[in-house]
Amino acid sequence: MSSWRDGASAQAQADLDSLLNVALGFAQRQLAKHAEFFPYAAAVRADGQTEMVAAPPDPSNDRPASSDVVAACISELRARREQIRAAALVADVTAAELGGDAVEVSLEHAEGPALRVLLPYSKRRFGRGVEYGQLRAMNGTKRVWPAT
Repeated sequence: MSSWRDGASAQAQADLDSLLNVALGFAQRQLAKHAEFFPYAAAVRADGQTEMVAAPPDPSNDRPASSDVVAACISELRARREQIRAAALVADVTAAELGGDAVEVSLEHAEGPALRVLLPYSKRRFGRGVEYGQLRAMNGTKRVWPAT
């Protein structure tokens, strides 16, 4: 079975690996501290540095709908696509295929690869932390650099 890595450059692989680590790390810290998080984005800039991307849909609303935050993140990443090499969109989801909650990371690289990574989790009883399952990766959807 072929992997996305088979057709990706070393730089694309390194960018996506680094971005996944940053994206998952932040999500895990938010779950540990707040037991939830709003969707957010991260990117690898043209100079190779990783940055978090803020995209509030309405700065006056401190509890926007998750779908509005996702749309704002995608719009912001698209606006920056000439200055970035890779993008990640991270959301706290209920994954039907896993039968529960998961951190979903949608990764995309300017060179072409697009992945969807799910990290299942469950909250321990009585607020005693978070337990994680096995990371799963599958083909993703191109939203920042859509096929033309």
